[in-house]
Amino acid sequence: MQAEIITIGDEILIGQIVDSNSAFIAKQLNKIGVSVYQITSVQDDREHILKSLAEAEANADIVILTGGLGPTKDDITKKTIADYFDDTLSEDLSVRKNIEHLWKEFVKKPVSQVNLDQALVPSKATVLMNKYGSAPGMWLEKNDTVFISLPGVPFEMKGLIKDEVIPKLRGRFKFPYIQHITFLTYGLGESSLAERIEVFENELPDFIKLAYLPSLGRVRLRLSGKGNDRVTVEAEIKKQTEKLLPQIEDIFVGFEEDLSIESIIGKYLTEIGQTVATAESCTGGLLAERFTANAGASKYFKGSIVSYTKETKVNLLKVSEDIIDKYSVVSAEVAEAMAKNALQLLNTDFAISTTGNAGPTKDDTEEGLGIVYIAIATKDKVYSEQFSFGNHRVKVINRATNKAFEILLKEILKK
Repeated sequence: MQAEIITIGDEILIGQIVDSNSAFIAKQLNKIGVSVYQITSVQDDREHILKSLAEAEANADIVILTGGLGPTKDDITKKTIADYFDDTLSEDLSVRKNIEHLWKEFVKKPVSQVNLDQALVPSKATVLMNKYGSAPGMWLEKNDTVFISLPGVPFEMKGLIKDEVIPKLRGRFKFPYIQHITFLTYGLGESSLAERIEVFENELPDFIKLAYLPSLGRVRLRLSGKGNDRVTVEAEIKKQTEKLLPQIEDIFVGFEEDLSIESIIGKYLTEIGQTVATAESCTGGLLAERFTANAGASKYFKGSIVSYTKETKVNLLKVSEDIIDKYSVVSAEVAEAMAKNALQLLNTDFAISTTGNAGPTKDDTEEGLGIVYIAIATKDKVYSEQFSFGNHRVKVINRATNKAFEILLKEILKK
C-alpha cells in the first residue's frame, strides 16, 4: 500500500514556511502500514496541480493533499480538484453550519460571504468535518485511488488526520499490523551506539527492523515489527526489547512513543507530585518553551527566569555580583548560583540552569566558544557539569537544551 503527499503553496517553494505537514502525515501513515512513495510540493497553479494529481494517481493508492483551501482567490485547490474529477462545487449544509457556529462562538462577527463559500465542495466528495477551522477536508475516489484534500494549517490538518482520515482509511483498507517501540538514549553518539549493539542488530529476525534517529546530543532507537499476525509481532518486539535494554541501560532514559523528553519529565514529575523551574542564559528560554508546549505543563512547571545579561542575573535572579566578577558569567559557580536561586525564588523541587558561550563571540569570559555549564539544584544539593558543544550557535543552544533535559531526567529518576 503506497501513498503520495502533495503540498500546495508558493510559500513552501520560496522557503517562506517549512513543510512540517508532510513529516506528520508520513509518520501517521507509517503507523498503519502505508509507505510514502513520494512527497511533492507544487505551486498555486491549476496546471501544475492537475499534473501532480495525475502522476500521483499512477503511483499511489492514497493521495493526500494539503493547502490551498483558504477563502482567498489564490486558494485554487478545491476548484482544481473539482475539475480533475469532472465535477462541480455545491454547498454542503453541514460545513456551512460549522462555519456559522465558529464565527458566532469565536470570531464574534457576522460571517462574510467569502467565508461561507468555503462550504462549497465538489459534489462527489465526502466531507471530513474540520472542528478547528472553516475549511473542510474532502475525500474522493477515482480508479481505485483515494484522494484526500486537507487544509494546510498544521493544527487543523493534524486534527483531521487523527479524527477523520486514519479511522476512515482503516475502514477502507486492510493493513498489516505494525508495532513501534522507541528507546530514548542520551550521552552516546550514533556510531558508538551502533558499534555497541552490532551483534544485537545482526541477530534481529527479518520482520523486525532497527532504526537510528540521531539528534543533537541524543539518539532514538526505534524497533519496528510488521506482519499479519499481531500476536507474533508483539511477542517478538517484547523479546527484542528485553534483549536490548541491558545493553543500553547506562544511556537509556525512557521509552519515547511519540513523547519528547520534556513530556517524559512532565509525566514523571506529575507522578511524584513535584515541580521544576529553569534559569536560562545561553539557551534563552528554550527549555521553558519546550516545557510549556505540552498541555498540562502548569502542573509541574512553575516558570523560568531568562537572565541573559549580568544585570538580570544580579537584579532578578539574585546571583552575587562578587561571584560573577570572580568567576565570570560562564562558570560552574554562576550556573550553580542560578539554579539554587531559581529553586528558592520559584519554590520548586528541582531547578535547572544554563550559562555558556553560544557564539559567535565570547563576550567578557575566558571560556571558549561552545563551552556551556549546566547546573541542577534540589532541596538538598546543587551541582554542575561543563560541556563543549562546538562552534555553531544554533547547534550549541540545541545541544545544551537537550543535555539539560537529560541531566534533569536522570536526577528525577533517582526519586
